[in-house]
Amino acid sequence: MDFKKATDELCEPVSHEQLAGALGCSVASLRQARLDPSAKAHRRPPKGWQAATAKLAESKAGRLRKLAMRLLAEQSENER
Repeated sequence: MDFKKATDELCEPVSHEQLAGALGCSVASLRQARLDPSAKAHRRPPKGWQAATAKLAESKAGRLRKLAMRLLAEQSENER
């Protein structure tokens, strides 16, 4: 794996579209829920947001663990 690919994977964000899809709401609703609670346009987060967000976090953590394992394996191979 080259440096660019590894760092692209490391820095890959979760988009508002991905999060909205996992939460079962629109991007607009998601953005309103992320506003400061004192804002007029603020809305409550979607029901079940904790579980959906945790699932996305676990998925991302798994991908990052795999990336780390690949990089460490490559480093070990290169040191031989």
